[in-house]
Amino acid sequence: MKMSKPILALFAAVLFYSCSTVPLTGRKQFLAVSDSEINQSAAASYQQLLSDPKTKVINGSTDAQRVKRVGNQLAAAIQQYLSQNGYGDQYNFKWEFNLIDSKEVNAWCMPGGKVAVYSGILPITQDDAGLATVMGHEIGHAIAKHSAERISQEYVAQGLGAAVGVASNTSNSAGLKIVNALYGTGSQLALLHYSRSQETEADRLGLTFMAMAGYNPNAAVGFWQRMAAKAGGNAPPEFLSTHPSDATRIREIQNRIPEAMKYYKGK
Repeated sequence: MKMSKPILALFAAVLFYSCSTVPLTGRKQFLAVSDSEINQSAAASYQQLLSDPKTKVINGSTDAQRVKRVGNQLAAAIQQYLSQNGYGDQYNFKWEFNLIDSKEVNAWCMPGGKVAVYSGILPITQDDAGLATVMGHEIGHAIAKHSAERISQEYVAQGLGAAVGVASNTSNSAGLKIVNALYGTGSQLALLHYSRSQETEADRLGLTFMAMAGYNPNAAVGFWQRMAAKAGGNAPPEFLSTHPSDATRIREIQNRIPEAMKYYKGK
């Protein structure tokens, strides 16, 4: 059967972008967008957020300094690992770490290393190790290129032709909408299950990253137990959630601690 030029272009784009492996976990992944495009869009969204009058960035406080210190220690350890294991040229991150004044219990890392920690999560992190747990997890999403993966999945769900569009056009409004939502939302249960897999992978990466940076990965169990207590059991059933249940997450983390401890040297 003779293929049309658009279909041939699609297959060429898929072959070009799809060959990627997640560091540490070794998982193969399908990517239909380039790092430079995603990172550029994420950096623009990050700066837009920080410059928004409604966003209160905390500077100079002890907590703000802690966020930057822990973040920079994580970044240095991660970049060293990536460089030593042949991934250095794949991660041209321009790291930024900012503390935002908000009661929201949240933190995230956009593609390219743009990190935000909300002050509402600090009572739960409690100390540097707790902060390294949540920041390591969020950075894990970026290192595993989960945003690019979710965008690729969204475009495949909408029609394969769109994947070529986002690969060549950073102004694509649908693509930017997904970037601005960080990891995509996805209303279908198949995508929700995929997101839970991402969360589990980010937990695994985060444990190892915090260990590389000199933080005891055993501290992650206490942090997620405190997060579970904060939620108070008000979570949807696991099969309808984009995150693993608290019990599942904590059990998986406990199982992965021996792996992470191989990289822990303490401070």
